[in-house]
Amino acid sequence: MELKVKKLHPEALLPRYGSEYAGCFDLHALLPETGGARLLPGDSLVVRTGLAFEIPASWSMDVFSRSGHGFKNGVRLANCVGIIDADYRGEVMVKLVNEGKAPLDILHGDRIAQAKLVPAPLVHFVEVEELGETARGEGGFGSTGVSA
Repeated sequence: MELKVKKLHPEALLPRYGSEYAGCFDLHALLPETGGARLLPGDSLVVRTGLAFEIPASWSMDVFSRSGHGFKNGVRLANCVGIIDADYRGEVMVKLVNEGKAPLDILHGDRIAQAKLVPAPLVHFVEVEELGETARGEGGFGSTGVSA
């Protein structure tokens, strides 16, 4: 599959996969003027990627936190998962939140998030009087599984 990417800044880095079987590709920080930024505990920071994408129709690009940021630093995306729609052509930016105890230094070119294309078919909504029955029915939170 092909994904068209436009560099909005000459020093933006194209996404790349970190390993042969990676489920997501990495997005990199665009911080050429300052070289980097410091994300203090309790603060948030919007980080540019310098990239825009032409996402195919009936697909979206989902943006996720990097697991290393979460496990090692307590840093995550402010919106948990970013959804980039197929008709958006602006710059992809990432807002990070530091819920950890130490500052996180972000340098130009650092991997700041990961993303993947996800099928996003348009559905037609059909209003009905009744829904089909299941074993679970209307059981809500904690209603599945076996208690010990």
